[in-house]
Amino acid sequence: MIAFILTILTFLGSEPEMPTYSRSGHLITPLSDEEKKPLIAKLDAETKRITQRSGTERPFCGTLLDNKKDGFYACVVCGLPLFSSEHKFNSGTGWPSFFSPYDPLHVNTESDESHGMVRTELLCARCDAHLGHVFEDGPKPTGKRFCLNSASLHFYEDGDELPEVSKPVTLETAYFAGGCFWGIEHYFQKGHGVVNAESGYMQGKTEDPTYKDVCSGDSGHAEVVKVQFDPNVISYDKLLEAFFKMHDPTQLNRQGPDIGTQYRSGIYTTSESQMKLAKAYVEKLTSEQAFKNPIVTEIESAETYFPAEDGHQDYIERTGRACHVTNPWTD
Repeated sequence: MIAFILTILTFLGSEPEMPTYSRSGHLITPLSDEEKKPLIAKLDAETKRITQRSGTERPFCGTLLDNKKDGFYACVVCGLPLFSSEHKFNSGTGWPSFFSPYDPLHVNTESDESHGMVRTELLCARCDAHLGHVFEDGPKPTGKRFCLNSASLHFYEDGDELPEVSKPVTLETAYFAGGCFWGIEHYFQKGHGVVNAESGYMQGKTEDPTYKDVCSGDSGHAEVVKVQFDPNVISYDKLLEAFFKMHDPTQLNRQGPDIGTQYRSGIYTTSESQMKLAKAYVEKLTSEQAFKNPIVTEIESAETYFPAEDGHQDYIERTGRACHVTNPWTD
């Protein structure tokens, strides 16, 4: 569906907005006013007042205040999952309250100075519907109280049939090793259609290795990046192209100053299709003599993947460190 929409917009001469995803795999590209019109038209008067005109329902009157069933609460307008039952608590305020959102990227905030006070308003990230407010008096671990209007939400109990708008995008997974995983992760994350990139370890002989284990060379693991992507937006071939621009695939068991088998170049496939495409791409680069020296990238079926420690995730973004990896999306 996403690919079809992008194709139609391109045909009509419009520059389509590239899709944006949350870490939970949901499409959160903001809807246009035209896309929101038919969704708003289906709402009753009270729901319109609350979601479209920043209204507030009376305390202790919301239909979801005392709901204790397991499931999640979605935006009543566009269906985006907003809060989970596991984060719900009784705040005693008269409105459904949560200490954390379903996904941080699913809600936006802005300053609300109405009614002679300054508050932080909560909005759906996809359709901009008014949800409620967030306060700094919630329980641990966040210390926040997300105070919601029941009318802004639709509850889906575990096991319910979900509409497509409330489901995450169907993703594929690919694994790449190209030296230190910090830079590879950083630049894969920038690809349009890549939902998430995560650093980890693969193709080794020990269970649940640590960074120290991998650096010793004894565990046999490679530093890899797990790439989750929407194949309707970005193809596996495009990921392969980016990968071979990011690093030097002719260096054996090293990448620049980083030396050791953990820094080897590798592609670890999750399907027969990926295996065929990866081998064909390397053959293509070889026939074109794209590199002066032979490509030594190993291509194997993916074995057990182990996420790296938290300190290695989003390392470039968190530290601002420079990286030797080439940006494949601009060159």
